[in-house]
Amino acid sequence: MDSHQLLFKNATVFTGGSLQPNTDVLVNEGLISAVGQGLVNNSATVIDFGGDYLIPGLIDLQLYGGVQEFLNENPTPEAVRHIWLSHARRGSTTILPTMHSTSLEEMQRAMAAVKVVRDEQPLQVPGIHLEGPYFNPIKRGAHRAAFVRPPAEGELEALFSTNADVISILTLAPEILSSAQREALYRLKHPRTRLSLGHSNATYAEAMQAFDEADVTGAGFPLATHLYNAMRGFESREPGIVGAIFDHATAITSMVADGYHCDPAAIRLAHRVLGPDRLFLISDALFVPPAGVTTGPRARFALGEFVVQYLRGTGEPGQPAYGRYGNDEGKLAGTAISLSDCLQFCVKTVGLPLLDVLRMTTEIPAKQIGLSHEIGKIDVGYTANLVRLNSPLSVQSVWVNGKPLV
Repeated sequence: MDSHQLLFKNATVFTGGSLQPNTDVLVNEGLISAVGQGLVNNSATVIDFGGDYLIPGLIDLQLYGGVQEFLNENPTPEAVRHIWLSHARRGSTTILPTMHSTSLEEMQRAMAAVKVVRDEQPLQVPGIHLEGPYFNPIKRGAHRAAFVRPPAEGELEALFSTNADVISILTLAPEILSSAQREALYRLKHPRTRLSLGHSNATYAEAMQAFDEADVTGAGFPLATHLYNAMRGFESREPGIVGAIFDHATAITSMVADGYHCDPAAIRLAHRVLGPDRLFLISDALFVPPAGVTTGPRARFALGEFVVQYLRGTGEPGQPAYGRYGNDEGKLAGTAISLSDCLQFCVKTVGLPLLDVLRMTTEIPAKQIGLSHEIGKIDVGYTANLVRLNSPLSVQSVWVNGKPLV
């Protein structure tokens, strides 16, 4: 047997556009080399799936911590590797480690750390998500008030002066920027950086302008961050940001589909309006339990004024048994789950089609970070970052670059 070749037999394969039963996938030297029925390769190690699902590795574009490490607390390459491994073992083989609102110096430290790991694993950790600190204070959520601010004089120039290409997503509130700052942001940011409208109190008109600028110039806001949360909501006479996302032709938004940030009905409505092409899921995880463990992760965490505790779920209808993090003000501060939990919740509780949810956790996020030609579906030439799900949609095995993840 050739340890560099794997033949997955009798799988239900997600190819990106469909779920194909009784299908085989051949992996050679870390890449998918064949997809079809009745494949034979006497040199490959054969794994019979018995009908289980074979899907691309999940792609999570917003998370802050792993089993132990929290990026804001320890912005080092070691922490980034730990965070990636924590989520990869639960099926998310590509992640954007995310920074809560903080100082410019801490952002730069985190950017440098992510760059080190990106150079090692470009498809596993392709960049960083900076969530803030350029927010509207009215919609700061659980972010630390001391850091939420408009950009200081020269701050945008400093932010984009070093390692700018590592910023995959920058979430900010466009209405807090002066016209000069907005022009500077569009001019200075790296072409790889996607701006995402979030933690914002923008009006419908302001949000539509930000989305339109992305269509016209490519330098506006093509994305929005965690739909419904920390944004001006929908009202009949002021449709707000939620209304703008729903009404715009191309705006794409992330969503925390955990049963706490969004009610199942709100998730169904977003899916009905936006479809799977303009909606993708994020875990928003502060910490996660180790793979296979259902007890809560770190019970309490403090980083300066950012103090949160793990709140266990009740398992009541519409509310999952796993918990979430909240602060002393009663605000949601993040989740304690992986993206695979969101996938399960959307299918089992919300009732969305599995095919659509798979697209929202693989193909659609891959497009947002410019990697849809290498990851996000199972096709010839794609990297063999793969996950086996059983019929209840639980992660059974993970492969990264065609090798089993230990």
